[in-house]
Amino acid sequence: MNRRQLLQLALSAMTCTSHPQAFASQLPGQSNAGRRLILVELAGANDGLNTLVPYRNENYRRLRPTLSLPRRQTVALSDDFAMHESLTPLMSLWNQGQMAWLHGLGYPKPNRSHFKSIALWESGGDGHRQRRSGWLTHDIEHNLQRQVLDPHGISITEDLNLFASDSGRWLSMTSPEQFDSVSKSGAVRATPVNQSIAMVKDRMQALEASLTGLSAKLQQSTVSAPRLSGGELGYQLEQVVRLIRAGLDTPVYRVRLNGFDTHENQLYRHSSLLSQLATALEGFQQALVADGEWNNTIVATYSEFGRRVWENKSHGTDHGTAAPHFLLGGNINGGLYGSAPDINYLNAGEDPVFTLDYRALYTEILGSWFNMENNAFGQYRSDTIAGLIKS
Repeated sequence: MNRRQLLQLALSAMTCTSHPQAFASQLPGQSNAGRRLILVELAGANDGLNTLVPYRNENYRRLRPTLSLPRRQTVALSDDFAMHESLTPLMSLWNQGQMAWLHGLGYPKPNRSHFKSIALWESGGDGHRQRRSGWLTHDIEHNLQRQVLDPHGISITEDLNLFASDSGRWLSMTSPEQFDSVSKSGAVRATPVNQSIAMVKDRMQALEASLTGLSAKLQQSTVSAPRLSGGELGYQLEQVVRLIRAGLDTPVYRVRLNGFDTHENQLYRHSSLLSQLATALEGFQQALVADGEWNNTIVATYSEFGRRVWENKSHGTDHGTAAPHFLLGGNINGGLYGSAPDINYLNAGEDPVFTLDYRALYTEILGSWFNMENNAFGQYRSDTIAGLIKS
């Protein structure tokens, strides 16, 4: 085993603390009885005001003389709010009552650093400090009312920050083929030279056995993933469909769409990104409907923060605070939830004041979707979003 293989497998091993017997066989293509959550990260900080548009607000147009969207480039959802026209592929879900928008998500002490703010969102921090683990890892590992025999979560991206945990089975991958290549490598037979390497070797061996089980499911599966449009996000969601069709009972998946840090020339860039988002999610929803899995699935977006109300001199927007996000699913009670931040009133940092603590969404997902009422964020429960998820 060369140094590159050791480092690659050692890092992979740190993503999984399972024992081989934790993975049980399941028939390929067997429908998952358990519910799942698909988290879609809009990396770079999505501009909420040009996503869910307050198109009748004069201050919106005054502060964005070139970036404010005219009515013809939006799709009305209510008398006061409309979606960016690039999200039109999702209108069928809105019309079916399977799309919900939450206004003004944020937290008490906003941080405009990409790194720090996404760490807060992914851990459930309060703006002063982040928690040590991912916001859902402990509850999924210990409080889920069903036994999970496959990974608790899979990130179809390079990092596991969202899934930080001292235990549990949380994996990171960019394609299912990585399971095959790692499990067949045979590279875990290195001789340890000290206690630390011995520990890594033990974890690598456990990882190899675990990945062998996952690889077997993928290899035995006779169904293929659909070809989804929507660029890189579409590809990532293809992999999620493939894993679901292979019979994995995994409660949480995470995918990511990069590029939302639109400091300059925002109009075209943002429109293109939202088009990719909507197209990929439309295809994903159609695939899960065909498989009978849509009612078992909720899709939720998140991002490190919103963007400033006013445009900058480069025809873009800078780092802001509160922003809206949406959920999709057959068990979502669609509509607009909460109150939009008042963009006529800005705080001392000249940003809108958040109207809904984002952890209220977390407790709603954990409590109403995964049936864990006594979860880590119960204190943030809000009547504003009561009934968001069907019981």
